[in-house]
Amino acid sequence: MPSAYQSSLLKKSIQRLAQADIELHISKKRVKNINFRLKPHKLMVSVPLFISSAQAAQAVMKRVSWAIANHPQVLEQYKRQQLPLAQALTADSTLLLWGKEQPFTLNHDEKLAYYRQHLSEAIPALFAKWQPIVGATANEIRLKKMHTRWGSCNTRARRIWLSVYLPAYPIACTEYVIVHELCHLHHANHSAEFWQTVANAMPDYQHWHDMLAGKTGKLD
Repeated sequence: MPSAYQSSLLKKSIQRLAQADIELHISKKRVKNINFRLKPHKLMVSVPLFISSAQAAQAVMKRVSWAIANHPQVLEQYKRQQLPLAQALTADSTLLLWGKEQPFTLNHDEKLAYYRQHLSEAIPALFAKWQPIVGATANEIRLKKMHTRWGSCNTRARRIWLSVYLPAYPIACTEYVIVHELCHLHHANHSAEFWQTVANAMPDYQHWHDMLAGKTGKLD
């Protein structure tokens, strides 16, 4: 199969998935079969070492429609799993600011405004700190309510979105999300090169990544 056709086939798959807000991640591993795993906003593909790039591209193409059709269910399941976190962040309960408990409580709307204000105030200094380190500059930074993501990046517009709930965590978590999204301005994917860029900018990123993923640390 001509390499140009193979490249075109994979590019079309990537574009179709991107329209559904799904990123494609392909990695070669010591596995017997091509394995697909659909996660929130990601299609993970493990390819056997003996499979050619052309075969992998064809296999991915055949699973694109499946991934797009099932992605809403995956997101819904993830939201249900994250419900305790969402409740902790939005309920009329103990208030956390940068990971520390505050001596007062707020209702949902007040908490949202409180987090938005503090994040807005922190953003200029944080971006001024990390943009030179990453070597990339965002044209625009916006905040919004996000329950399945902590941040996102529109690489074409160089626009970065941050979740207003980030101030519930230590400020280093927000710094990690900023670094992560800025690195997407170098690599619009989650390739090995992307993660190396993140590690170069922030060597301890994994700790903060895991905290946001609920693997380490707690909200209380």
